[in-house]
Amino acid sequence: MSLPPDLAALLAPPDPARLPLPPAALPSPGVRLLRGVPYLVPDGHRPLELDLWLPEKPTGPLPVVVFVHGGAWRTGLRGDPGPAFRSWRPGPFARLVQAGFAVACPGYRLSGEAVHPAQVDDLSAALAWLHVRSGELGLDTARTVLWGESAGGHLAALLALTSRRRTPSTPSVPPVTGCVTWYAPTDLLALAGDPADGHTFEALLVGGAPADVPDRTRDASPVHHVTADAPPFLVLHGTEDHIVPGDQGVRLAAALREAGVPADLRLIEGADHLWYGLSDAEVERCFALSLDFSRRRTTPSSH
Repeated sequence: MSLPPDLAALLAPPDPARLPLPPAALPSPGVRLLRGVPYLVPDGHRPLELDLWLPEKPTGPLPVVVFVHGGAWRTGLRGDPGPAFRSWRPGPFARLVQAGFAVACPGYRLSGEAVHPAQVDDLSAALAWLHVRSGELGLDTARTVLWGESAGGHLAALLALTSRRRTPSTPSVPPVTGCVTWYAPTDLLALAGDPADGHTFEALLVGGAPADVPDRTRDASPVHHVTADAPPFLVLHGTEDHIVPGDQGVRLAAALREAGVPADLRLIEGADHLWYGLSDAEVERCFALSLDFSRRRTTPSSH
């Protein structure tokens, strides 16, 4: 079936780089929130959206934190940094805005929708969208830190280590200047209790038992993408993590240091996954460490 050119153009998916932005909510003093902004319309999949947290009265181009949610690559909400933060008022993203950042929280295709590398490709598209619209949004995308928790930390690390080769069509997108990971998987083959099991979360991500798809499992593992031009990392991991053992954080930090990349590894004593087992003050400290790292990595003299 052929269509007239004008009709074919009308039926084409909209370009997220040109769509109008949604109206802003005001969730906290001095903070505006653009919720559900489309950034990518993949062929055959649902449109992908991000939430954008901005100051109500911006004072100039802002450094950017891109926060990637967890959920075992299988579930999760883009605006949820984990149960330890759900009672915070103001919440962590509003606090980052109040500290001088813009915050983008992108959704991405989950493992029930597509397998690796779809997730990190989606996040790469989010970086490109932020860069294309940085002028109207008041963003300085040359000062961007990736920050993720659990599976989101894995994806943040993977994107930080591979972003240069994932944006060939948009070469002007600047590289990220830092990455924060919280209790993130980093070496999926080592993480697999039984590499022949095709039903684990990591197997669902890579589309098969890790032992059956070793090349894809390796490609999905941040430790195997470390090079000397990687950005500095802050790696936080609990010593009592029963879901993603702390050795995963140690492996990433060791690979970065071996390549000559600054890697600040903090093993949080007594912390389980999701910072379970920590006091409120200790959770605050994890957040403060991450904020301080993000601030240092987005000052002009740091990169």
